[in-house]
Amino acid sequence: MKKLLVLSGAGVSAESGIRTFRDSDGLWENYNVRDVADIEGWTRNKKLMLTFYNERRRQLAGCEPNQAHRLIAALERYFEVTVVTQNIDNLHERAGSTNIIHLHGELTKVRPEDREQSGVSDIGYRDVNLGDTDSRGVQLRPHIVWFGEAVPMMDKASRAVQEADIMLIIGTSLNVYPAAGLFRYLPYGRPIFLIDPKPISLDYPLFRQIQAPATKGMEILTEILKKEYI
Repeated sequence: MKKLLVLSGAGVSAESGIRTFRDSDGLWENYNVRDVADIEGWTRNKKLMLTFYNERRRQLAGCEPNQAHRLIAALERYFEVTVVTQNIDNLHERAGSTNIIHLHGELTKVRPEDREQSGVSDIGYRDVNLGDTDSRGVQLRPHIVWFGEAVPMMDKASRAVQEADIMLIIGTSLNVYPAAGLFRYLPYGRPIFLIDPKPISLDYPLFRQIQAPATKGMEILTEILKKEYI
């Protein structure tokens, strides 16, 4: 079985009704991005940050995976698929994907504010409030990688790219680093497909773009992969 690496971004979940902070003028659901997606925002106003992510969890509870998520999951019948996602939602999981690396954290999880990876717990879609602590009395925070913080899963993601036979980039304009540079870990001569409605140029020889939204693009790509690689 060939190894397929999928790098997914916000465009995959957009058709499920989930907006991103890049939708308009530095605002994310009418909040200033620097207030809700930056580690300094947590230092300034923890209550605001907790409120914002409580709202995002409630929003996610009402969203469903779309056809793009489902088609990515369905490719596990033909390929050894690893999904590296920049998204903090759980729609890939709910669609049936089984091997997922979350670069920027997970909305349905929390951890103590003094720890980076340990003490992580799944809370589903419940609210987290000021005064909610772990057993040591340390405030819980969203298990999200904010601006100004390291991306702990980058090493694991880059290793997965290095081992891939085929790479798919979907729903990301490749503007957010370090994730935008992951394709450079792909061994030379292996193909990259990119699905996005806007034209994107990539400095890579075996690169093909399917210029379409995520759902339609995945329908097209699935047929290409079946024809050329199975």
